This record gives sequence, structure tokens and C-alpha cells, in this order.
Amino acid sequence: MTVARTICLGFLAVIAVGTILLMMPFSTSAGTWNDPIVALFTSTSAVCVTGLAVVDTGTYFSFWGQLFILMLAQIGGLGYMTTTTFLILLIGRRFDLRQKIAIQQALDRPGMSGSTQVIRSIIATTLVFEITGIFLLLPAFVPDHGWRNGLWLAIFHSISAWNNAGFSLFQDSLIGYQSSFLVVFTITGLIIFGGIGYQVIMEMYIWLRDRIFKQSIKSQIFSLDFKVATSTTIILLIIGFVAFFSIEIRNSATFGSLNLRGQILVAWFQSVTTRTAGFNTIDIGKMTTAGLFITIALMFIGASPGGTGGGMKTTTLRVLTSCTKAILQGKEEVLLYDRKIAISLILKAVGVLVGSVATVILTTILISLTDPTLDFIKILFEVVSAFATVGLSTGITGTISTTAKLILIVTMYVGRVGVLLLMSAVLGDPRPTRIHYPEENLLVG
Repeated sequence: MTVARTICLGFLAVIAVGTILLMMPFSTSAGTWNDPIVALFTSTSAVCVTGLAVVDTGTYFSFWGQLFILMLAQIGGLGYMTTTTFLILLIGRRFDLRQKIAIQQALDRPGMSGSTQVIRSIIATTLVFEITGIFLLLPAFVPDHGWRNGLWLAIFHSISAWNNAGFSLFQDSLIGYQSSFLVVFTITGLIIFGGIGYQVIMEMYIWLRDRIFKQSIKSQIFSLDFKVATSTTIILLIIGFVAFFSIEIRNSATFGSLNLRGQILVAWFQSVTTRTAGFNTIDIGKMTTAGLFITIALMFIGASPGGTGGGMKTTTLRVLTSCTKAILQGKEEVLLYDRKIAISLILKAVGVLVGSVATVILTTILISLTDPTLDFIKILFEVVSAFATVGLSTGITGTISTTAKLILIVTMYVGRVGVLLLMSAVLGDPRPTRIHYPEENLLVG
């Protein structure tokens, strides 16, 4: 039982438990046994923090069903190993070397030291942001739905947004609050900080603390992870905002019917939610083809490592673009912020890209065979949304065949655990070798 297999089987176990809970009569509003496919799809979507749904979450599931979905999304957002380790700490046990290695791989950390402090800081950070989000959403939801329902709506959407889950209790997601400044910036703020990674948040916290209390300057030196994640996130958010605003502004079904303030809020929300969040303030199915392709590209890139989002990751994109830049400049080294990128990281980035593209292509072909009447752009959109654990949909999720739903379930799982980690679980840990083969040139490009 390798570490990769432990993580992959752990996610499967949580999905299985969630499926059983969501099948129970007390989980549905009708009080009857739930359809196993609906329960399995919803459980997988929650644990994989995707947000794709084959039924309306707010009306189909009872309070207990909605609570189970929220708990599954919280576990999926934190990660199986983080949740397990936190429970071990709660009962007072000390974890061994194997668990430290598992935490290192699950959180993609460079070392194993300070694992206990890392888990505690992750839980504390999660609670701070989620509770803050709840208080900020209360003034928006309570006047419309009363204290009881408003409080539950604030809790549900705050936790769902922080974990980039995308589940909403409203039938139209957040379209009804598309012009609400408070809702838009609270949800987008939770999405951005949830997806940017815990390490980035902690570095920013330490930097602000040292600036306020004027402590040592040494801790103000940001890591390469921080620089790459923040700069890439900002660039992608700006590109997405400008692209959506300039393309969809002529579309009366999405942006065109809104005033300038509404168009700005909707364009900003759309740029943020494509980073694996899954909420929407416009009808995705009515977007232009160009708008859908931009959304697909941003979804495929996804969030940053160590966060609650999915996708290919921002750091992978930067490594690959830096490789391209080095080739064009005739350099033999790949540099990022005056730091040389190791060959192992470049190979890992290439592996992530190839594995991700192969998964998307294979899944798109399979669903095209099972549901040949669907438009290609809608199938590709749904597949990328599932693989990148986004949750945005053009509206076909509930109408596709059972076989296509099962294919999407597998796709969501692969996207959550990661292509390389899943292959490592299947093939086992690589064995080191001392054999070196002769080098030879090959025509490329």
C-alpha cells in the first residue's frame, strides 16, 4: 500500500460513504430512497469539489442531504490526508513517518518538517475565511429569506465558495445576485483565496504581520511558489475579465441587457469562477462560442497547487511557458524570477499537460459516442469542467445518458486526485536505476 494508493483509495472511500448517505430517504425532500446514480454523481461531485449536479440541490435534497453535501465538499476541499491527519491530532495521536510522507505528497510540500503545524494552520485558515464569508453574506441573504434560511444559505455558500465546490441552493446559482456588490466580491474573494493555496496565504500573513509589528526583514522574502502563484493568478484574472467583457458585451442574453456596473460585476465574476469555482451569475448555455472557448481554456488551467481548486494548475502553466521562452531565446536553462527550474519539475509539468490533454480527449470521444446528438462544444465544455473540478455547465448535465454520467464521475475523480498521482497508484512507486543510455538527436517541431 503506497502513499499514492492510500490517497486514491481514501477519496474512493469518502465517495462511497457519501453515496450511501445521500441514498437514504432522509436525504431527499420527497423522503424516498434516492436514485443510486444521482447519489453517486452528487457524492463524487462534492468530494471532488466540482459542483456539477444532475438535480437541483436546493429542492431535491432535504436539509440533511444538503448538510452531507457540504461536509463532503469540506473534506474534498481540505483533502483526504489533511482531514485524516486533523482527526488523528484531535484524538491525541502522533503520526509516523509514513503519514508525514503522505502529507508531503498530498500538499505538494518540499519537505516533511512541521507537518503538525501545517495541518493546524490549514484548518485555522479555513475556519477564519469561511466564518468571515458567512458574516459578510448574512446582510445579503437574511433580508430576502429570513434569519433561519438566510443563515443556512450564508453557511452553505461560504463553505462551498472557499472549497471551490460550486454547489448552490438557488435554482439559478447566483444569477439572482449578479448585481449585488456584496455577494459578488465576497464569493469571488473566497474563491480566489481558497484556490491560491495555503502556503501563499501563510506567506502573505507573515509578511503583513512583520510589516505591522516591524519585525525581522528575513521573513519578507517571498518564495518562488508565492511569486508564481500570485502573479499568474492576477494575470489570468485580468485576461479573463477583459476577454469576457469585450466578447459578451454584445450578447443580450448574458451581458448586453445589463448596465455598465452590472456588466463589470458579471465579467469579474465570470473571470473568477472559471478558476474551478463553478458558480455562475449568467446563463452559461447562452454564451457565445468564443466565450465558451475562453471559459474552457481558463477552466483547464485551473487554480494553484495546495489550494482547493483543480485544473492543470498555474505553476504548471508558468513552467511550460518559461520552457517555451527559453527555447525561443536559445537558452539551455529554464528560469523563473532568476531561479533555475529543475529538470524533474519540467518533466512533471510536461507529464501533467500530456495526461490532462489525453484524459480530456478520451472522455470527450466516449461521451460523443454515448450521446451523439449533443453539440461538440457542449460536450467538451462539460468534460473540461468535470476534469478541472469546476462545475460550470451549459445545462446538459441532467439530460445526458447514464453511461455519460458514469464517465463524468470517473473524470471528476481523476481530476481531483491528479493524473500523475493516479498513475503512480496504479503502477506503484518508480524504482531507481543506475542504467544510463546513450544520447541521440531527434527532429522536433
